Amino acid sequence: MRDLGKARIAAMSVLFCNGVIYASWGTHVPTIKDKFSLSEANLSLSMLAVALGGILIMAWAGRWIAKVGSARASVNSGILMAMAAFGILLMPQYALLLFWLALYGAMSAVNDVAANSQAAVIEATFDRPVIGSLHGAFSLGGIAGALVASGWQAMQWPNQWHLAAVCSLCAVLTLSTARWLLPEPAAHAGEEGAPHGTQALAPAVKRKLVVLGGLAFLALLVEGAMYDWTAVYMRDVAMATGGFVSAGYAAFSIGMAAGRFTGDPVRARFSEGALVLASCALCIAGLGLALSLPAVGTALAGFLVCGLGVANIIPVMFSSAGRIALANGVSPSTGLAITTRLAYVGLLVGPVIVGFIAHRTDLRTALAFSLLGVVAIAAASRKVFAFGGPAAPQASRV
Repeated sequence: MRDLGKARIAAMSVLFCNGVIYASWGTHVPTIKDKFSLSEANLSLSMLAVALGGILIMAWAGRWIAKVGSARASVNSGILMAMAAFGILLMPQYALLLFWLALYGAMSAVNDVAANSQAAVIEATFDRPVIGSLHGAFSLGGIAGALVASGWQAMQWPNQWHLAAVCSLCAVLTLSTARWLLPEPAAHAGEEGAPHGTQALAPAVKRKLVVLGGLAFLALLVEGAMYDWTAVYMRDVAMATGGFVSAGYAAFSIGMAAGRFTGDPVRARFSEGALVLASCALCIAGLGLALSLPAVGTALAGFLVCGLGVANIIPVMFSSAGRIALANGVSPSTGLAITTRLAYVGLLVGPVIVGFIAHRTDLRTALAFSLLGVVAIAAASRKVFAFGGPAAPQASRV
């Protein structure tokens, strides 16, 4: 059991570093906008580069992770992601920046899938809800990254050294805990040399996983928009200055962390359907507050509540995907590979969609549009998730 505890810490370290780096890049979106004098549409192209890098590598990433195992893939992709993020603010030309952001997006996407595959292995080994706390580590990383960025900006230190310091520390943390990650049997033993757990799924089972992936896409569309646009919203709409520009991201991340670290015991007590409905209601209320009353204080409060609402939607869906796979005789990673492939498209393209809508209307309208996905999740929850009992031992009803 001690080794499992260490594995959980190691997986949390990978996701924590992912959150730190993602937050650090996100808080420098205004920096990039000013450096190259970009409009909202051109700024969206830079986010599109991140999205395309992740989307284009996703199919290859699944095969590579299955071949080398989620533990090794988590570490290698984490180091490459840190190296890519370090170079973002060093790009001298906009065209070169787009290429580099695509590289960063690719490494970030691989790391996301690898870390979630490792989380699925650990949750299956523990045989109880733990994936929420692992996702909570990503949110803690977001908090740490945003707070460090806020302090760095307040001290008016050089921006490029900020990413250098953050990425170096993340690489050291990832390497120092790498030996505790669990080996993944599904990546090795299989019939006729094929990885175990990669056999073809029945069409009906695959449809269930695709439905979960579609709903997760909608949830991560909102989450991705919050990561990349809160700093711009705080500065340009809420009229925040100094360190308060990054505080919106920090407030959202605090809500995410609080929701995810308390989500596992809630999932063990209440049904998945009830948890998802309550989460959607909090998300709509929080973002609605931030958009309808765009002062610094109300925006921060709204982003905090929105983060609390979004927090447990993805862990519930990923856990459901793993259970569906197990119930049909394959590894949890097989189910996650299908669901996360769709889900992370939402995280990657959400900021891009918001940017193009903001260019034609305004940022408040664009962020309000993203809430339609949350409404759709709430509407579909009764057909997709179980109601009436604890979430953890039940399979979803898709």
